Amino acid sequence: MEVFYFILQQMMYFSIPLLVVALGGMFSERSGIVNIALEGIMLIGAFVGVVTIYLVQDRLSASLYASISHGQLVLIYGLITAGMTGALFSVFHAYASVNMKADQVISGTALNLFAPAAAIFLARSFAFTNYTQQVSFNRRQFLIKKIPILGDIPFIGDILFQKAFITTFIGLLILIIASILVYKTRFGLRLRSCGEHPQASDAAGINVHKIRYIGVIISGFLGGVGGLVLIVSTQTEFNATVSGYGFLALAVLIFGQWQPKKILQASLFFGLMKTIASSYSSIPFLQILNFPSQFYKMIPFIATLVVLAFTSVSVQGPKAAGEIYDVGKR
Repeated sequence: MEVFYFILQQMMYFSIPLLVVALGGMFSERSGIVNIALEGIMLIGAFVGVVTIYLVQDRLSASLYASISHGQLVLIYGLITAGMTGALFSVFHAYASVNMKADQVISGTALNLFAPAAAIFLARSFAFTNYTQQVSFNRRQFLIKKIPILGDIPFIGDILFQKAFITTFIGLLILIIASILVYKTRFGLRLRSCGEHPQASDAAGINVHKIRYIGVIISGFLGGVGGLVLIVSTQTEFNATVSGYGFLALAVLIFGQWQPKKILQASLFFGLMKTIASSYSSIPFLQILNFPSQFYKMIPFIATLVVLAFTSVSVQGPKAAGEIYDVGKR
């Protein structure tokens, strides 16, 4: 039973960043802008977030805030800066896609190539590392060993409220807010209309370019947050990579059919695949199989190919996603 709880806990560590980033991609593509720059946005957001933690963790006094622990406060600062950096970085993609009418795939690819180089350059320039790619931080300070009362709930308490990160609850909160925002608000209706029929939206008086900018910026904010969530939940240092998680989030987005609830389900599935890939040595029945480590590391990406091969034909995204729109041409 302990192994079962271990797998589920690890699955949440990997699923939440996938969920947050995929929801970010949903906002962008629902507006009509394909955002394959999620990998670069995650990376640059994670870098700034980790640097914020690096600078703040030993200097911020916990006594200033009696209601929140020192580690959680540091993490919140990091998440805010990571999100703001991701939002700012995504403006480049929005400007290229909307104003310059550039190919959205090429624009996203350019940002993906720029982000790791920029992170390494800045890390070395400001002496955050000793001429390496790594920025270390104390991961243990963010771990919540057990939440009183909630941690005693059978099954759920062991998975969600013991050995958890505050980022898990933030991710679930983002899911709820995204669901309400997309389906229950005027903005959500306009967002979806711009991704489906921008000409009709323009005729109805909606500023298509403005909505698309907002969609991409929200995507960037959530991408930056998701990048730091990934690093904090699964690593103890930042080494200028998010291991292809941005592209995996795109697979989650497609498999989840651009719908928050289905994105959650897809995130849990791919989170389980990542858990098997990274923690196979701690799972007894996988140890018995005695497969090489390379086999387990390939599992998430093999699963991605298989899932997309069987679902991509029947899945339809926003009709106008990836299309260049000129205001006034109907």
